[in-house]
Parts: sequence; C-alpha cells; structure tokens
Amino acid sequence: MNHELYMQRCLDLAAQGLREAMPNPSVGAVLVYNGKIIGEGHTSPYGGPHGEVNCVNSVKEEDRDLIPLSTLYVSLEPCSHYGKTPPCCDLIIQQQIKTIVVGTTDPHEKVAGNGIRKLKEAGREVIVGVLEKECREFNRRFFTFHEKQRPYIILKWAETADGFISPSQKNRNDDGTLKSKKPVWITNLYSRQLVHKWRSEEMGILAGTKTVLDDNPKLDVRDWTGPNPTRIILDRSNRIPDSYFVKNQKINTIILTEKTNLPNLGNFLFEKIDFNESLPRQITQVLYQHNIQSVIIEGGRQTLQTFIDYSLWDEARVFKGETLFHEGIKAPVLNATATKRYSVLNDELLIFRNHD
Repeated sequence: MNHELYMQRCLDLAAQGLREAMPNPSVGAVLVYNGKIIGEGHTSPYGGPHGEVNCVNSVKEEDRDLIPLSTLYVSLEPCSHYGKTPPCCDLIIQQQIKTIVVGTTDPHEKVAGNGIRKLKEAGREVIVGVLEKECREFNRRFFTFHEKQRPYIILKWAETADGFISPSQKNRNDDGTLKSKKPVWITNLYSRQLVHKWRSEEMGILAGTKTVLDDNPKLDVRDWTGPNPTRIILDRSNRIPDSYFVKNQKINTIILTEKTNLPNLGNFLFEKIDFNESLPRQITQVLYQHNIQSVIIEGGRQTLQTFIDYSLWDEARVFKGETLFHEGIKAPVLNATATKRYSVLNDELLIFRNHD
C-alpha cells in the first residue's frame, strides 16, 4: 500500500482547518479499504471533534462494516487524554481498526507517545514516521510552541530597492507623522493584500512603539477574510494615545509596558515586562503564557533587529519594492540566504528560515 500517498492526502485535508483549529494542531485522517478511501476528515474549529472522529463519522452507512478492515492514516499521533473532546485512541480501539499509520508523534506533554503506546497495548499495528518531515513542517507552529515553549516567530518587513523601510525624518512632522497625508507604500496592492492573508493565519501580530506612533496601524485583516490576530504592542511608558487604532478594544490586544496599575478593559490588557532586560525572551514568555502559538513581527527596525540579533526567529518574509527613498530608516540586517523567492507583480518576496 502507498503509505506516502494517503499521508499526503491527510496533509491536504489538514490544510483546510489549520487556522481554525489553533491552538490545537490541524490533523488530517483517512480510512482506506482495499486501496479505496471510504472516509476522511480534518480537525474541526477549536473545541470541536478531531480529525479521526470526523473521518470515522464520514464513512457511509453501507461502508461502516469495512471500518475494522481498513487502515487509518493520521498526520499526527492520536490523542490519548480527555481535553475538550474524548481521546481519539478510544474511538480507534472501539471501531476495531487494526492498522494505524501515523505521520509523526505529538510533542504535547499529555500525548508524547502515549497515544501510540495505548494503541499498541490494545493489540493494534502502528506504523510511525511516514512523511514525518512534512507532517512536522505542516504543524511547525504547534511543534515550536510545545518543544521550545515559545511561539513560532515570523519576521516581516518591506524595503525599498535602495534598502530603506521608512522615509527620512525630514519628511515627517515634529510628532513623527508623515507630512504627506498619503501613505508612502513600498509594495504594490497585491503584496499588501498577501500580508493581510498572512495575518489571518497567525495567532498574534507585534509592533513596536515607534511604528504605532508613526503610522497608527490597525494591524487587522481588513483586506482578507479570516480572524484577526491578537495585537501585541510594545509601549514602555504608555505613550500611545487612547485614540489610536490599537487601543480601540475591537480586537484582542496585549500592551507590554513597564507601567503598573494600568486597568485591563475587556479584551484589552497590560502585561508588565522589564525593558532593561532581554525583550525578545520576555515577549515570547508572555505570549507563551497566553497560549499564542505564532506571531508576525511587523516592526519597526529596532524591534525586528533585536529579534534577529538574538537569533530568536523561525521565518522571515521580506518584500523588496521598486521604490527609492535615497535616505531614511535602513532595513534590518539579516545575514541569511533566502530559501525561496517569489514575484508579486513588480515586487520580490524573499523567504528565509532560521535553522539555529
């Protein structure tokens, strides 16, 4: 039997529910009898049934007698504990499925091999490690969170053809806002829309004080369909005015500050950190505590460079536009080689991966 073929189908299914399942992993499951798929499914939105349950439930009534004779493919080790749903291992055993092919083990401390062990103790044949690299890559946010106790970190910025991310200060008013009422775009409309798509795929988005004060960004997904990420804002001295978008309380927002006794309001809260100590590690600790498994860091330069200097990042997505500023704020320095290059009309998109 072509295990890789059906495991790839599991990954294709899992891709349909990746963001909605967070902070759970999205898992694809396929039931195969005599070379024919009789059932398939993926993880429901958070709190709903897992992929194995949806797979078994999808089997037509006339085929249900074939379930015990089928092979179950699943991209991640079936869970063995009670959470928001019962253990998937119990369902597999109850359905008398005799052969289970698993993409990779689950790093969660409540699973971590226990699901495989439980199935084997029940007399089931368990094959582990089919397309393991691909299965880990697919749920890399989940694996990073549980193996490194921090979110998966994506750096993102756009730079001009001459290496600047922001115009010169002489083009700004005394309060830092641009003299021109029109925003200065480095990239084209399609690149900007792609960024909103990316935001909808991650659990958090982070920006520094200067970026917020200069640009008053919304940090939402208004140009795409999907959930808004939690906004994480660095504001050491609570300088950002209440009138700014990041304080409108429409989106879950965490303000990292050194101030104390600041009142939390609904989905808007403050977390105290020490700005004289390592900021990247403190930031990731706070996000870990809030169960935020992935974050896009959108600037500005100092914030991005700090994460680069600490080598505390997993992926960088860098747009290069055709615009020239001639002077201004230089782009971060990233001493790495792009693993992928794409063209978005006249923009170039470079993808970097950190393998430290």
